[in-house]
Amino acid sequence: MIRTQISLEEDMYREAQREARRQGISFAELCRRALGQVLGHRTLKEPWMGYAGAVESGDENASRSVDEVVYGRRKP
Repeated sequence: MIRTQISLEEDMYREAQREARRQGISFAELCRRALGQVLGHRTLKEPWMGYAGAVESGDENASRSVDEVVYGRRKP
């Protein structure tokens, strides 16, 4: 998987965050699904990604501290 960065208008970002919460998925998963629809992708190349966003840490800053959350240590 490739990590990327995009710029969004504030209102679009807030609306997308609300929609992700409504669906119970991460913002990143919402973006992947939306791009998949636009590009016509019907299947996941990595079936395990169907579970992306299914578990929440409860930490609102988890995306900023992914190494600590995933690996149990701070980024070197």
